[in-house]
Amino acid sequence: MKSTVEKLTPTRVKLSIEVTFDELAPHVDGAYKTLSERINIPGFRKGKVPTAMIDQRVGRGAVLDEAINAALPTFYSQAAKDNDVLVIGRPDVEIVEIKDKENFSFTVEVDVRPEISLPNFSQIKIEVDDVKVTDADIDEQIQSLRTRFGTLTTVEKNVATGDFVTIDLVATKDGNDLEGGTANDLSYEVGSSSMIDGLDEALIGLAANGSKSFDTALVGMAEGEKGTVKVTVKAVKERELPPIDDAFAKLASEFETLAELKADLTTRLTRLKEMEQGAQARDLLVEKLTSTVEIPLPAEIIEAEVNDHLEKEGRLEDDKHRAEVDLEVRTTITREFLLDSIVKAESVAVNETELTEYLVRAAARYGMSPDQFIKEVSDAGQVTTMVAEVARAKALAGVLARVQVVDKSGKKVDLEALAPKQAPAKEEK
Repeated sequence: MKSTVEKLTPTRVKLSIEVTFDELAPHVDGAYKTLSERINIPGFRKGKVPTAMIDQRVGRGAVLDEAINAALPTFYSQAAKDNDVLVIGRPDVEIVEIKDKENFSFTVEVDVRPEISLPNFSQIKIEVDDVKVTDADIDEQIQSLRTRFGTLTTVEKNVATGDFVTIDLVATKDGNDLEGGTANDLSYEVGSSSMIDGLDEALIGLAANGSKSFDTALVGMAEGEKGTVKVTVKAVKERELPPIDDAFAKLASEFETLAELKADLTTRLTRLKEMEQGAQARDLLVEKLTSTVEIPLPAEIIEAEVNDHLEKEGRLEDDKHRAEVDLEVRTTITREFLLDSIVKAESVAVNETELTEYLVRAAARYGMSPDQFIKEVSDAGQVTTMVAEVARAKALAGVLARVQVVDKSGKKVDLEALAPKQAPAKEEK
């Protein structure tokens, strides 16, 4: 098989492929076998029809068409590999010539990942925020601990923002109770906006045994449709917070004094803000590269993805939303092209351990067991996507180590020192 590649645009190429009949012959044999299973000829069992009889019944041309249709993906993939073409999107195939028992040739036009000229990463400078732990930061942590160790006390008063209430809810539509629309003895923090739109406004000012109805959108309702919810307050409670002293430090931590607790919080927050420097440096590097490196984008693929997204939402005619989706798609593809070019330039490979660690972390984010998450990823055919994500993260971490990272005070930030330390392997005895 011979193949050549012609660049049509920075994101589209044309592959010209010539195949000898010897290379096509196995596919021709397969075509005869396939057709012999399809056609019915008296006196012959399916799958046992002679080739001459198939030629007579359907014609040699039909056999060659079947063979070529089956062979095209194989020859196309090989040509792309031979010419180091990273294809994306659907190929447009055109048969150029077919000579029975001699050869056939065809062309393929397809979108490809563009060639991207990457900068010298060691000459890039990134400025991140200083690491500063303020008194306000410590106070916020202390307040969070106080909240965790506070106690709720029932009080006789009208509901106000910040109170906790025990409530019953009944949802109706046009005066009829909705299935599953009743809930009793719910605990809710007023002002948290964590349950139903309009609930906070309805609760404020009510006392125990007070009720109020309000209209709101409910789960299961059509867009723009509303139901009515009646809320009844059964109890009003206030959170009593412990005083900030050494006794509180003993209650909320392993430390004996408030000073020791604050010192530990300072250390932890410092480490957290240092880790945030690493994440900020990574994001700023990607932002800098995507804004300064020329990254051509395939217009047809972008339009197809935008249309597919809008069609699923039923908003094909929404020009304003189209512009928003178009920007999102362009941003995503730009980032993927950039990171994939770094993966290629850095010759990054992903081993089984790295993939497994990534899947385990991802499973935790989704609240799933690793085995369950890995099975779902595999069943959905997303393993290749996960490998690509690991490779991109690994490549970005590699080049980030060569970038000059300083804080706003001019101090050099050692990103390698921020990386999690792996525990040493235990020695065998």
